[in-house]
Amino acid sequence: MDAESVLIFVLAAIAVVAVVRWVAGRTGLPAAALLPLVGIGYALLPGPNVTLDPHIILTFVLPPLLYSAALDSSMLAIRRNLRTVVSLSVVLVLLTALLIGTGFAWFVTGATLAAGIAVGAAVAPPDPVAALAVGRRVGLPPRIITVVQGEGLLNDATALTILSVAVAAATGGGFSAPAAFGQFLIAAAGGAAVGAAVAFVVRLLSRPLSGDPMLANAVSLGTPFTAYLLAERFHVSGVLAVVVAGLIVGHHAPRAATGAGRLQTSAVWRLVDFLLEGLVFLLIGQQLPEVLRGLAAYKIGTIVVAVAITAGVVLLLRPLWLLLTLLVPDALQARRSGAPVAREDLVRWTVRDVVVLSWAGTRGVISLGAVFTLPLVTETGAPFPARDLLVFCAFVVVLVTLVGQGLTFAPIVRALGLRADGNDQARLRNEARSASVEAALDALDELEEQEHDDISVSVIETMREQLQTRLSRYRDRIDLLRDNEDVTGPPVSPQYEAALHVRRVALDAQRNEFLRWRDAGWLPDDGLRVLERELDHEERLLPDRPTRR
Repeated sequence: MDAESVLIFVLAAIAVVAVVRWVAGRTGLPAAALLPLVGIGYALLPGPNVTLDPHIILTFVLPPLLYSAALDSSMLAIRRNLRTVVSLSVVLVLLTALLIGTGFAWFVTGATLAAGIAVGAAVAPPDPVAALAVGRRVGLPPRIITVVQGEGLLNDATALTILSVAVAAATGGGFSAPAAFGQFLIAAAGGAAVGAAVAFVVRLLSRPLSGDPMLANAVSLGTPFTAYLLAERFHVSGVLAVVVAGLIVGHHAPRAATGAGRLQTSAVWRLVDFLLEGLVFLLIGQQLPEVLRGLAAYKIGTIVVAVAITAGVVLLLRPLWLLLTLLVPDALQARRSGAPVAREDLVRWTVRDVVVLSWAGTRGVISLGAVFTLPLVTETGAPFPARDLLVFCAFVVVLVTLVGQGLTFAPIVRALGLRADGNDQARLRNEARSASVEAALDALDELEEQEHDDISVSVIETMREQLQTRLSRYRDRIDLLRDNEDVTGPPVSPQYEAALHVRRVALDAQRNEFLRWRDAGWLPDDGLRVLERELDHEERLLPDRPTRR
């Protein structure tokens, strides 16, 4: 394809992604599940198609997506749920790869244990994009969101390390369990060390660059690629380096970055996520012709058995593992405790939690990118064992989980009635707001005692009155939330909604007046942009939904 054709194709792809996102917003269906279906439809049409390049995916797409997800994650919340996160992102990934590898070695003609472990490692890590998009929309409890986020951040490093070891064994490099375990530890520890070092440098740069949001954004965009490439140069886990760097930088960003920098960085990464996620999910569906091309050499029975083993282990092992690692330990702990403690204080996880976490195991582009990295031939020159069949199995698992589970995730969550306590979350936010205003009032008192010559008492009093008004509003809101603890979701405040309506009417009137001045030639466009930016920041402070403030 020439440059003009490539540009047309990219613009068409962006247009498709935008339309699908609009449809997803109107229907409530996840775009990550709809885009592969659109990609399959395009792949079946005559004309040029795009073949997924695994090295481009792993080098240019995976690092920014992981880094953005890490920036939005909570390092403290992941630490609190570290046992569950490690259980899913390390142990479950390893078990999935081993079980699929064993099944291929026993029941699939032409496949070897190493080749089966390779495809098992490729399909083992869930891609939580679709599940998180739906989960946030339907209001999943924070503990489930945290586990899904943490698992999605860490499992790729485990899977790709297992994949590299399995490929080395399958291509003639031999396999040693102690050596493989040592390689995994070195890759993980080295990747974490590189990520921490990159985060340290970024934190050093954040202070001097905080006054220029453009430079801060440039550093932010370059950070995931720097961490990934540096780790790969040292032959350690680039994925884990990106994740660790993102978690550390995101944890310290509230102290290091300015308000303008945070707003701009957040907007930039939202756009990056939108474009990259949309394009890669669209590419998944377009791989159908490439995947089907190599299946002619296999019998139907062999294909059915291979797909059944891969999909069966992926779909059945996850809920079983969650049952054994979450429900059983809590039940045993509750049985051993003789104190008359309420059941909800003893059992942290419920059957509903396990069902939702099980259904959140959607696979995505990482699985396809990983399986496409399987070499065509071994070191001896022989074809890689059952490569085309392995690629097809991975493709089927991605479609089954991404489309099947992705489209049904929201109805299942609603049917289970598993929602976060919006009342409690709103009360916590308003208590934090009240505490921040009280801290500001204390700072004003200290400022007044210092008797600065350049600060008049009237200025301090004006600010104190504004803060007292705000504090009174927050405290009234807290009292309203406490009086309605049994109500599902935060209670509706007619006075607050009326105040919001009045503020929006006033902002619209100001914006229209600025435009009238500009159109009359009294206000230049650069002045209009400055004044519009002021109104935009005021409007951004208003909640989208008053009942969820």
